Amino acid sequence: MSTPSKPTASESSNQKALITVRDLTMAFGNFVVMHDLNFKINEHDIFIIMGGSGCGKSTLLRHMLGLIEPAKGEVLYGDFNFTKADPEQREAKLRQFGVLYQSGALWSSMTLAENVGLPLEEFTDLKPGEIREVASLKLALVGLKGFEDYYPSQISGGMQKRAGLARAIALDPEIVFFDEPSAGLDPISSRLLDDLILELRDNLGATAVVVSHELPSIFAIGNNSVFLDAETRTMTAYGDPKELLAHSTDHRVRTFLTRGEEEGQNPARNHG
Repeated sequence: MSTPSKPTASESSNQKALITVRDLTMAFGNFVVMHDLNFKINEHDIFIIMGGSGCGKSTLLRHMLGLIEPAKGEVLYGDFNFTKADPEQREAKLRQFGVLYQSGALWSSMTLAENVGLPLEEFTDLKPGEIREVASLKLALVGLKGFEDYYPSQISGGMQKRAGLARAIALDPEIVFFDEPSAGLDPISSRLLDDLILELRDNLGATAVVVSHELPSIFAIGNNSVFLDAETRTMTAYGDPKELLAHSTDHRVRTFLTRGEEEGQNPARNHG
């Protein structure tokens, strides 16, 4: 089995981890998806879960959100053991998170303002007028000012993703999880979404956990990452994607991070 690459400065510092994944094994029955996952995510990281198709990236995200129980190991948020917590404690913790799913997961029968207002209506005591004001603000933050009364079917796929992001940040979450945010987007829309994730970190102080196999996005926004290797069924690299590109000696990691170089492309340089 390959040895994970040496952690970069962001992992090896004494900074207290916001998220710790410890000895995690993901399995469906007797089929092991990934085993022995160990990594930490620091506050304000844009942390990339990367690897080839079918390696378990989205499955790991679902384990971190408690949607799937691990076969072994645990997930901690600070000192809070999320895996061992009871349902009520988990529910309270989940309110500190935002999630942007691949499709945006908007309700087609609701306007964008109504979609963004859903978590505010459910988890706050705000009045309808106040909810509308907050929803408008969140939509403006993602570049959708003036689209409050549009329905998802009336806007593009990229705009739907941004509306989904507005809903994900409605409650000012500490951590936002993204499941393949660039999937199905053209390069311009994808780059705009990358910029929004950076702004979310820089302006709102949030931490982002992003499932992605898109190299331009990985190099544009990620400062920390874990590489899931489908062949060995474990993590084989951990650290800043740019430093992994420069220093990793694992041939599968290098193959993944250098896709496109034969065509004269260099995602790290073009999006650095």
